[in-house]
Amino acid sequence: MKEGRRRIARAGPRYPGWLALPAATWYVLFFLCPLAIMAAFSVATRTGFTDIVYGFDLANFRYLWDPLYGKVFLRTMELAFFGTVATLLIGFPLAYYLARYARRKTLLLLLVIVPFWTSFLIRTYAWLIILDSQSPLLGALRAIGIDRQILFTPTAVYIGVVYTYLPLMVLPVYATLERMDWTLVDAATDLGDSPFRAFRRVTLPLALPGIAAGSLLVFIPLMGEYLNPVLLGGDLTVYAGNLIAQQFLTSRDWPFGSAIAMVVVAAMTLLVLAYAKLASRQTEYGS
Repeated sequence: MKEGRRRIARAGPRYPGWLALPAATWYVLFFLCPLAIMAAFSVATRTGFTDIVYGFDLANFRYLWDPLYGKVFLRTMELAFFGTVATLLIGFPLAYYLARYARRKTLLLLLVIVPFWTSFLIRTYAWLIILDSQSPLLGALRAIGIDRQILFTPTAVYIGVVYTYLPLMVLPVYATLERMDWTLVDAATDLGDSPFRAFRRVTLPLALPGIAAGSLLVFIPLMGEYLNPVLLGGDLTVYAGNLIAQQFLTSRDWPFGSAIAMVVVAAMTLLVLAYAKLASRQTEYGS
């Protein structure tokens, strides 16, 4: 009897499964069902301009082997990778400062979160004004000898995605660093480590869960980024997001657009599963 009680205590408290019912219902209705519909479209066949014949035809996926679409996916990967690395390089020092040195953390965190209070569309349109050739910023650059068109180029898209997704990197990294025991860093320096070595051996490993979470929050939506390429890039450079939109809205080829979307979803699913496996391994070994 006593041994059975010990086993229950070690297992932890058990909660009724119905508590997950609202979230599970939402997940099924608004994610799995639309995903199933899109999967059905991806193996259907378009006839005429808008008619669709349902069946099981993998021709839409075979079209994606065309080098043209390979370049689009590669360009999208470059955008997602650049956005993730750039937000990490900019966001990590800010999160580090907030967690360790900032005195008015609440105010500074509020300034990080404030952009989310404004519509994503309005924030992107604001960059149309900032990067316009007649804006004060471009005028100042011309005054120092830099006369370059930025708006409607890939550079404008890169600027837009870094600005848009920076808070999604800062917040999880800050949350991880905020829980960190900074006496470990002090102990490392007392034992002879330089500040950089203590950062590399103590702070960085402990911050990896936040870095991984922030990287996922940035990388995954960037793989389907649509608004920045269309508004700031002028829809002149094709990425996976605006390619899918073109198939649905312009070409009216819903099966092919669904096939592209399914490939993107599959790639992101593999990435999330890899992250989940690494996270569970860290939890198991306490690292």
